[in-house]
Amino acid sequence: MALLRSLLYAAIFYPLTVLWVVVGAPLALLGRRPTLAVVLGWADMHHWLVRHVLGIRVRVEGQVPEGPVLIAAKHESMLETLEMVRIGKRPIIVMKKELRRIPLFGFLTERYGIIAVERSAGAKALRRLVESGRQATAAGRSVIIYPEGTRVRVGEAPPLKSGFAGLYRALGLPVVPVTLDTGRLWGRGLVHRSGTVTFKVGETIPAGLPRNEIDARVHAAINALDGPPRD
Repeated sequence: MALLRSLLYAAIFYPLTVLWVVVGAPLALLGRRPTLAVVLGWADMHHWLVRHVLGIRVRVEGQVPEGPVLIAAKHESMLETLEMVRIGKRPIIVMKKELRRIPLFGFLTERYGIIAVERSAGAKALRRLVESGRQATAAGRSVIIYPEGTRVRVGEAPPLKSGFAGLYRALGLPVVPVTLDTGRLWGRGLVHRSGTVTFKVGETIPAGLPRNEIDARVHAAINALDGPPRD
């Protein structure tokens, strides 16, 4: 049953995404509001498919506060990359630069608001990250970053990348940590299992802390939900 659900999900989601991008890219030329509507509509469509096709319920504990904050989230699957658009109240997203090169999709995400990071660029990438982050918060929007730098398996808790601390220091924003357990049901393969996943919004961490303290507190907070690794 899980295989059939997963195949049906893929057969619906990916063609619909292509259609969404083809229609949405021209609409994005009309301004910020239509762009936000297109992207949020895409995230809502995916949420509906996850619930009604894959049989995955999304439970959210807590709420991201209003106003610009730096959201630091765990990353175990593709699921949270779309759910956090909804949970985070349309945040600016830090994402790898390669995704911006996808025709039309890259244009649409850029119009929505992303901070494209080239992982191999070192200090240059950090400067761009900080500059883009400042522009985002000046517009009153939050910024979401996956501080471990990449998707990890359930039970893995690698150290945070240096870019997180640099962005935290430069923006001077409080941090809202988000932990999740999506990897239990949504592994790296094709098959996604039904069940309930939890997103837990942690206690806001104030701005201005030393790097070792902010790293330790965020690392602990985003790894608060744990469990045995599954493929």
